[in-house]
Amino acid sequence: MKRSSGVRLCAAAVAGALSFALVTGCSQGDARHSGPASKALGAAELKQRIIARGEVPGFQVQPVPATRARPITTDSARCRPLARVMSGLPPLDAAAKTDRLAMENQKKAPSTKPTSLDDLDEGKFKEAMQKSLDRDVTTVTLASYDGEGAGKALESVRTAVPACASGFSAVQAGTKMKFTKVVEEKATSTGDGVVAFAATTDTDEGDPAPVHAEVVRVGNTLAGYFTTNLGSMMGKKAYVVSPAVVKAQQAKLK
Repeated sequence: MKRSSGVRLCAAAVAGALSFALVTGCSQGDARHSGPASKALGAAELKQRIIARGEVPGFQVQPVPATRARPITTDSARCRPLARVMSGLPPLDAAAKTDRLAMENQKKAPSTKPTSLDDLDEGKFKEAMQKSLDRDVTTVTLASYDGEGAGKALESVRTAVPACASGFSAVQAGTKMKFTKVVEEKATSTGDGVVAFAATTDTDEGDPAPVHAEVVRVGNTLAGYFTTNLGSMMGKKAYVVSPAVVKAQQAKLK
């Protein structure tokens, strides 16, 4: 059955407008101070503290692939910390950092098993595409700072959320994009300070496509989380920063 070009190109539109996605803000605690001056952890120490394979139920943990590691850049200095967090980078340069990708296990597959997507009618094609992409993909970044650096880095995100509420322009891998709004969200964790936000862009068909992030401070270490779910975006379903990922990672920082 010949389906409409809008549905046929749905996945392509989402992928095109959200190439960065393969690639949340309620504020809790006091992010302005890191406590007594302290020395940053080294890269080797951070690697011991970041989640590893088998430590997050329902998720596959692996190195961050190059397709997701392409940085998002912006000419807006006040919004740059948000772009960096969504790039899997610490909001401000850190003494040391490391990262991992946590991908949710595939959910129940579609009941129909055609030889190709062209054998599906328009409705079933869209349903199959949504289900195949309906999984959280979360980049986890650990960054360590000397002295008051972690508090200052978290404060840069806290300040950027309201300052960038009306959105900002950005570029990733040569592709221009426009975040239409940034809003505060309830954080999943607490720590010594936390900021959570959602940033929304639009697909080529004009549908809103939100992505979610959260930054948590534990002493002089920041844990950044950036979650996307293309299936939820296509189905216009709400999703959040993966709670299981945050829980597992924060447990390793205590």
